[in-house]
Amino acid sequence: MSAVEIMLVEDNPDDVELTVRALRKSNFTNPIRVLRDGAEALDYLFGARPDGTPNMEASPVVMLLDLKLPKINGAEVLQRVKSDARTQTIPVVVLTSSREDRDLQETYKLGANSYIVKPVDFEQFNRAVNQIGMYWLLINQHPAG
Repeated sequence: MSAVEIMLVEDNPDDVELTVRALRKSNFTNPIRVLRDGAEALDYLFGARPDGTPNMEASPVVMLLDLKLPKINGAEVLQRVKSDARTQTIPVVVLTSSREDRDLQETYKLGANSYIVKPVDFEQFNRAVNQIGMYWLLINQHPAG
């Protein structure tokens, strides 16, 4: 079985780099699957190889999902993930710059497990990603995949 994967769905290269760096600085060695837009994320989760088997080897231990994504937005990705029996148990942490109450309300209605506004300050961002990793990778118990 392959190592437990973190799925990061983020289109901003700076935020990708900061998130990956923060996870590595906190000594999380899990593979990180970076997907740059909503369509790529859905294709990874639900697309099939030519032989008909799913693209992904195993469900990610956690999905870090930005809301403002090209092609298919994060809310649509979240809705699809939480409405499909194969993926509905994947914890989804919305990691976004949006402080809009309607975004917060909508994502929780769609099944988000957590909603975190990206801190602007680098050290705060590092602390937030560290806390996400500590909780979702070490403390939280996951159903057998």
